[in-house]
Amino acid sequence: MDALRSALQPVTHNLPGPIRDIGLSLIGDSCYKKLILDIDLEHNPECLKLAISKALGIGIVAASSIVKVPQILKLVNSKSASGVSFLSYLLETSSLLTSLAYNVRNGFPFSTFGETALILGQNVIISVLVLKYSGRAGIAALFVAALAVGVATFFSEQLLNMQQLSYLQAGAGVLGVASKVPQILAILQEGGTGQLSAFAVFNYLAGSLSRIFTTLQEVDDKLILYGFIAGFALNLVLALQMVYYWNAPSAKARGKQKVPAGPIPAATSSATATGASTSSEPRAKSKGPTTRRRG
Repeated sequence: MDALRSALQPVTHNLPGPIRDIGLSLIGDSCYKKLILDIDLEHNPECLKLAISKALGIGIVAASSIVKVPQILKLVNSKSASGVSFLSYLLETSSLLTSLAYNVRNGFPFSTFGETALILGQNVIISVLVLKYSGRAGIAALFVAALAVGVATFFSEQLLNMQQLSYLQAGAGVLGVASKVPQILAILQEGGTGQLSAFAVFNYLAGSLSRIFTTLQEVDDKLILYGFIAGFALNLVLALQMVYYWNAPSAKARGKQKVPAGPIPAATSSATATGASTSSEPRAKSKGPTTRRRG
């Protein structure tokens, strides 16, 4: 370790100003000195945990910028909302909006909640697409209008004080957990995952697990922590469903594969009748009267 420290210290002591400033803002002066300048990892476990937490938080925020893009593309390309629950996205969007306002107004570090804003925007797009491809475009306009009113209300101290927002945050945790239930039920009813994106499901699972760690390290708020724990449990159920139904066709697809057990089509019947009459003609002629005299 001493040899590695000697090799790295000339680099860490001469980092460019912008990089140094980012490191200081993320982990503070004390931990920056111990971890970056002194490269003393063995004797500073708390600083090491903080650095890991910050790195995970930044990674989650970065990944969240595209986490639901595959789901959006899948809906647009298929022009179908099969297997995707609008109720699930409605509940999750409500929960995300509440959590975003709660974190922003409390002044928590952006690395602990930044993905909330990015996922919220993607959720709105997915919700509108699901309604459109389900033949409910009028409800989509109503949904966007209600969301705009919610944003104005949740971020206004005059309309909603912090005490009231704290109560709503407790409910947001329940909503966030409950939002997974309709999607789980939709998959069970469909008998497959339909247009649900595996990329989004597995990234959500990894993100919720990472958020448990970052919340434990940086945010002393049980409401947020319990929400992430419950969300991870249900995200795990969704991931297991995705694995189970990975190659299974949906119930609708299986229905199309069945041979129809109805009456024989008219064209087939007529062809069969024509064939029967054609084949019976020689036999009819052979049974007709003959002019040969019988002896």
